[in-house]
Amino acid sequence: MKKDIHPDYHTVDVKLVNGDIVQMRTTWGSEGDTMSLDVDPSVHPAWTGGGTRLMDTGGRVSKFKKKYEGLGF
Repeated sequence: MKKDIHPDYHTVDVKLVNGDIVQMRTTWGSEGDTMSLDVDPSVHPAWTGGGTRLMDTGGRVSKFKKKYEGLGF
């Protein structure tokens, strides 16, 4: 392997939304830095299953469904 082309991996603290702190190895920041997350798997709908419904603002969803209703989506 070539020298001096690989990133420097080090350990940082990652503070989750609920206040938990986990240690991860990364190239972000410097050794011992703390990264605070605004969104993590414990609160993001993509991981929690999404408890909210899609809002039809201005009829856009209805317009889309009507336009493509014959395609069987």
